Amino acid sequence: MCTSPEEGEPEESATPENGRRRRRGIYLLPNLFTTGALFAGFYAIVAAMGERFEAAAVAIFVAMVLDGMDGRIARMTNTQSAFGAEYDSLADMVSFGLAPALVVYEWSLASLGKMGWLAAFLYTAAAALRLARFNTQVAVVDKRYFQGLASPAAAAIIAGLVWFGADTGADGASLNLPVLALTTAVALLMVSNFRYHSFKGFDLRGKVPFITVLVMVFVLVFVSSYPPQILFLGFFAYAASGPLLTLVELRRRRGRRRGGETRDGDE
Repeated sequence: MCTSPEEGEPEESATPENGRRRRRGIYLLPNLFTTGALFAGFYAIVAAMGERFEAAAVAIFVAMVLDGMDGRIARMTNTQSAFGAEYDSLADMVSFGLAPALVVYEWSLASLGKMGWLAAFLYTAAAALRLARFNTQVAVVDKRYFQGLASPAAAAIIAGLVWFGADTGADGASLNLPVLALTTAVALLMVSNFRYHSFKGFDLRGKVPFITVLVMVFVLVFVSSYPPQILFLGFFAYAASGPLLTLVELRRRRGRRRGGETRDGDE
C-alpha cells in the first residue's frame, strides 16, 4: 500500500534536478518563533483556568512579540514559505482569537452566564473572520494599512485590561458589563472597514538617526514603569485611531469633491 509523508515532514521531490533528488521540508528558524507564540497562547488559556490572570495576560503579550518576530525573520533570512504563512495564521487564531476570549471570560464574563460566553464567542468568531479576510486580501491591499483592527492589537486590549485589573486587585465580576461592552466593541472593530496604520514601512535593516534609538529607549523605560496600564491605554488609543483616521479621510474626500464641483461650476 502506498503511503504519503506527513505534512511538514521532509520528502523527496519526484523531479530530479542536476542528477539529484531535491529534498523538501520546512524552514526551522521562523517556525520556531511561531511555535513559541502558539505555546504562549496555549499557556495563557491554561493559566486563566487556574485563575492566574496576570500570568495569562503576560503570556498573550509574549505571543505578540514572538508573532511579530517570525515574519520579519523569515523576510530577513529569505525563508518565507506557504507552510509558514498557514502555520502562522493558525497560531494567531489560538493566541489572539481563543486565548484572549477565554481569559477575559474566566476573569469577568463568566459571571454574566449565557451573555458572557456569547460575547467571548463573538470575539473568537470576529478574530477568525479577520484572519480569513486578511489572508485572502494580503496580495491586493495597501500594506501600509490594515482593514479592521488587527487581531494581535485586539488581543492586547483584552489582555491589557485583564492584566490591569489583576494588578490592581479589581474584581472582574463587578466589572462584567463594561468588560462585555469593550469585548463586543473590539470584536466589531476587527471585522470593520476602518483603516489602521500597519507600521510595516519601518525598516529594521536600514540606518536611522541617533535620536530614533534614544526615543526607543525612552519608550521602553516609559512602558516598563507600569506595563499593565500603559499597554492597555496605548493599544486602546490605537483602536480608537481607526475610526478617527477613517473620518478624517472621508472629510478630505468630501472636500475634494466639493472643490471639484465648485471649479466645474465656475467654468
